Amino acid sequence: MPKKIISKKIFRKLREIKILLTDVDGVLTDGGMYYTAEGLVMKKFNAKDGMGANLLRENGIKIGIISADKTPIAKKRAEVLKFDYIYFGVSKKMEALAEIIKISEVQSSEIAFIGDDVNDLEVFENLGLSIAPSDAASKVLQKADFITPMGGGKGAYRYVADLILESKSVDK
Repeated sequence: MPKKIISKKIFRKLREIKILLTDVDGVLTDGGMYYTAEGLVMKKFNAKDGMGANLLRENGIKIGIISADKTPIAKKRAEVLKFDYIYFGVSKKMEALAEIIKISEVQSSEIAFIGDDVNDLEVFENLGLSIAPSDAASKVLQKADFITPMGGGKGAYRYVADLILESKSVDK
């Protein structure tokens, strides 16, 4: 992987992160939905993102999903990766974020969120670090604190996971 160049401000924010939240479609997937002739929906997830989730959890970083998605496929992926916070079928993501802050007893400044579309913008404005995959909607790219070099479903989540872990491994 090429050397990551991030600003000192973003690096400081990354060091403070205790919870990484994410959307599903467009972040953990490429946003594509594959339908069979029988109407079954399939989605492609990146195994590297899964390892990123495992590494975060192993290093004491809580992980979660806040998504409008309701598919059993996404729910199964969340269960397999043992996400700490799982919110599916959410139309008002701020309500889920408020609940996570309450039950986790962390400050909003200690939470990062990866989102890709306009329904993520309200969350972006109310936490420590907002992140978007490079192929996110233009309004999201304009509001994000940080943009990954890759698109959704192509390792963007893993990239962020590695940044968080690297920021915490550097001597303060």
